[in-house]
Amino acid sequence: MRPLAEVDRASLRGLRGVLFDLDDTVLSHGVLTRAAYEAIWSLHDAGLHLVAVTGRPSGWGEVLARQWPIDGAVTENGAVHVVRDGIGVTIDEGGEPADVAVRRERLALLVATVAEKVPRARLADDVHARRSDVAWDIGERDKLDPETIAAIAHEIVAAGARTTRSSVHIHATYERDDKASGAVRFLRERFGEDPGAALGRWAFVGDSGNDAACFSAFRLTFGVANVRAHLRQLSLPPRWVASKERGEGFAEIAAKILSAR
Repeated sequence: MRPLAEVDRASLRGLRGVLFDLDDTVLSHGVLTRAAYEAIWSLHDAGLHLVAVTGRPSGWGEVLARQWPIDGAVTENGAVHVVRDGIGVTIDEGGEPADVAVRRERLALLVATVAEKVPRARLADDVHARRSDVAWDIGERDKLDPETIAAIAHEIVAAGARTTRSSVHIHATYERDDKASGAVRFLRERFGEDPGAALGRWAFVGDSGNDAACFSAFRLTFGVANVRAHLRQLSLPPRWVASKERGEGFAEIAAKILSAR
């Protein structure tokens, strides 16, 4: 990773938009600060398209796409797209209804297994708003030790599901998309972007393990300073890192992007 101050401004001028994570990237310990929200509005006012790419539920995405100056949200780690549609939203669950129903049944069985095998585990308090995955709280309201987190991950993998981990949750899903493939699919369907071109025309900002796919896929990648705590979970770190953490770091990155336009 290189300091944000060293970014070549010329590389930022061709950006079409910015993709960004929520928890501990735009949000600071769950709170949307004034600095971060003003940064989002400033990017929007500069003509950049904005898409939230998050492990949070599609129910969150519905609210964000209605109220924030963004084009939509890629939620549940890539699986469910929420697209701004006039004053409302359109939901894309990424599959046929029958297939979606089967995956939900498998997730319900997995939840029961984890409850039996890892009684310390607690589902995240936003799980009711999810369509395609489940999440257990490991660092938001409940602070779990590494051994318990590893036990949850073991049960997820043993059930044939995929798992990702954010700064606050560990997730399980039977969906194919990760954050990167889900984001690229969103950009193709919403903006007609060629997948290869999108990787160079959109920047990604994140902070933790479930951002690994985007850090690897996109060419202009940025981390807020607290990404350093998650480097062991990343096969490839972000190319540039802010000096500040969380929402303040996001505002710093936004200012650097705007200075090049």
